[in-house]
Amino acid sequence: MFNIWAFFSYVFVVSFTPGPNNIMSMANASKYGYKKTLKFIFGVFTGFFIVMLLSSYFNLLLFNLIPKIKFIMGLIGSVYMVYLAIKLMKSEEESQETLDDSDIEVDITTDQSQNPKENGNNLYSFFTGLTMQFVNPKGILYSITVISNFIIPYYKSNIALLLTSLSLALVAILSTSVWALFGSLFNRFLSSYQKQFNIVMGLLLIYSAITISGITHIFQ
Repeated sequence: MFNIWAFFSYVFVVSFTPGPNNIMSMANASKYGYKKTLKFIFGVFTGFFIVMLLSSYFNLLLFNLIPKIKFIMGLIGSVYMVYLAIKLMKSEEESQETLDDSDIEVDITTDQSQNPKENGNNLYSFFTGLTMQFVNPKGILYSITVISNFIIPYYKSNIALLLTSLSLALVAILSTSVWALFGSLFNRFLSSYQKQFNIVMGLLLIYSAITISGITHIFQ
């Protein structure tokens, strides 16, 4: 049976915690303004939708060819989620350090010129947001995990895969927009409540991991 709470927990944690898309959106908005960053955000949406759709059909192909792959996918997915949970709960400074490193990288890149177009490096362009999705490990792992464990076992029609990919891509727009609009405020909130935030996010991931691992069926 499809567990909607585990699904939403996983989507929320992965989408709204620090990652390349959210960090770049926040950095771009702080330097070039939210309006210019919209091009980057829509690039993220388009690229993520394509990656999610490709992942959907790739997982469907595996699921149909090898019926027992469901157990392996569930195991890999649950182990990956527990790994993320431990990483989150163990390090209070990890998210902030990631943000600080990203700010330094962006500053080095953009300090060469106030206008990124002059160096042929338009950081807030649609193309940058689009191409980032095909080299973003977090996004690729997320798409494979969420589709293989939450969608394919229950929904396999073309319309279901299309709507799921579109919906998750829209969540990506929401998360990047939140980081772009309220980057500084959100950053201060994380700094003030880093430990509590990491614990809550870690517990949500562990809940999702237990759900997809199939261990709950043992006690039924």
